[in-house]
Formats: sequence, structure tokens, C-alpha cells
Amino acid sequence: MTINYKAILFGSIGTIVETSELQRRSFNQAFSEAGLDWNWTLEEYQKMLTKSGGRNRINDFANQRGIKVNADALHLRKTEIFDGMMNDEKISLRAGVANLISYALDNGIHLAFVTSTSEVNIDAMFFALNNQIKKSDFSFIGNDKLVSQPKPNSEIYLKALSELKLNAEDCIAIEDTEVSMRSAIDANLKCIAFPGAMAHENDFSDAYLETRDLSPSHLFENQI
Repeated sequence: MTINYKAILFGSIGTIVETSELQRRSFNQAFSEAGLDWNWTLEEYQKMLTKSGGRNRINDFANQRGIKVNADALHLRKTEIFDGMMNDEKISLRAGVANLISYALDNGIHLAFVTSTSEVNIDAMFFALNNQIKKSDFSFIGNDKLVSQPKPNSEIYLKALSELKLNAEDCIAIEDTEVSMRSAIDANLKCIAFPGAMAHENDFSDAYLETRDLSPSHLFENQI
């Protein structure tokens, strides 16, 4: 069997490092600092992950309670807290990520980081990983400034394909939540579901395959 893929597209920070609980704690600390008596429980936050975008979650939560908040300011502070936590708590790569990236680099397969998060978050992740992986390993790195529509819109994937000068059939995507998986599938990409800690109950039935441990062998699945 041969590998037909020319690029592996990691779709979010959560496909590289497990951050769900850090994200939840960061939101709650930002709320506390702002004088809000909000405390998102694990169960509540899991449900919120069915919708993409932290600002959207803040606005929805406020609207449900009939109050107005500065979602942009809250989300900015949450991001600052989250970036600090990533560095302080010495995050590590998720299972199999290092092996898959090494295999891609050794075999001339492009790597892309098809995220629509902020450049600040991206830089903080690479800094916290302390050269476990490097930005220079990636042929494309997205950010929120490159698109007008966040996931599940497929705009960031279409941007990546354009920048890489590749067709969808040349690439395989990796996503950690159902809602983000939709953005890859809508761009006509095959998608490996790599569920995050709070996404195991998501519906990944439309994924190419689902795994909790990435492996180069996944690049050969169903290939001739």
C-alpha cells in the first residue's frame, strides 16, 4: 500500500494538546475576576462545546440569564489566563501526535495547523511545548484574522487548501470535536476524529475513522 496524502491538517489546538479543562478553568477565573457569579461545571462546559467559539459561549450564557456583558473583554482575559496556564502546567503532546508529525516530516508530507484561534493562543501553545514541535514544521498555520466565519464554517480549511495549493483529496484532516469536524467534511476532506477529553460523546459517525491514539498507520486505512 502507498500513501496518497500530501498533507495532514491538524484542525485545532485540541488535536495537538489536551486543553479542555484548562479552557474551562480559564473561563471561570475570568468570570470571577469580572465579579460574575458564573461557574461553568464540567457537565455544562461539555454541552457548550457543541458550539464553536468562546465569545459565542459567553454571549449565549449571558443572554440566557438576561444580562449584558462585554464578551470581547471577558474572552480576552480568559485567553490571557489560558495562555499562562499552558505554560505553567507544562503541557504535553497528545498520544501519537509526535510520531505522526515525525513520520510526516520524514516522508515529505506537509503539515498544516488549520485553526481559527488567535495568534496569541497559537504562539503560547508552541512556547509551552518547548520545542516538542516547532512552528517551522508547519507549511500553513491559520488564525482568526484569516477568516470572517469561524468553524463549523469551512472557510479556514478552504484557505489552507488554497495556500498549500492542494486539492481536498490530497489531504486528511484531524479534529477533536464534532462541530469542528463538520468544517473539514464540508470542505470535502476526509477527517480523522481524535476526540478531546470532553468530546467522547460527540457523534463522529461521519469521520473517516475515530481514534484516541494517532498513528502513521491511519494514513494507510482503506488505501490501495
